Amino acid sequence: QVQLVESGGGLVQAGGSLRLSCAASGRTFRRYFAGWFRQTPGKERELVAAIGSSGTTYYTESVKGRFTISRDGAKNTLYLQMNSLKPEDTAVYYCAAGGIGPVVVTATDYDYWGQGTQVTVSS
Repeated sequence: QVQLVESGGGLVQAGGSLRLSCAASGRTFRRYFAGWFRQTPGKERELVAAIGSSGTTYYTESVKGRFTISRDGAKNTLYLQMNSLKPEDTAVYYCAAGGIGPVVVTATDYDYWGQGTQVTVSS
């Protein structure tokens, strides 16, 4: 069983930066594929970035060049560095993880989810 706890959300002006953290329990988390999703009211949860067990990464088109997903195995923590933030990045951001494998882009394939952290970007 893996438990995920996000932190680092908040209010930031457009053009600013935030770093989200996702602290995980369970030693095998460092080998799991993981990702960051976001959701706004009335919309489906959207994959923002994902990382596979080998470190391969994936980014949705709208965040390429601005967001970076990374993992610190020693700290059992997943990160999302968000730069050049835009008002359209405003959402609740969720950390998620699954088993051992390559990058996974489908939300239903993730078994473990955090509680979410609000990111608000003002114009």
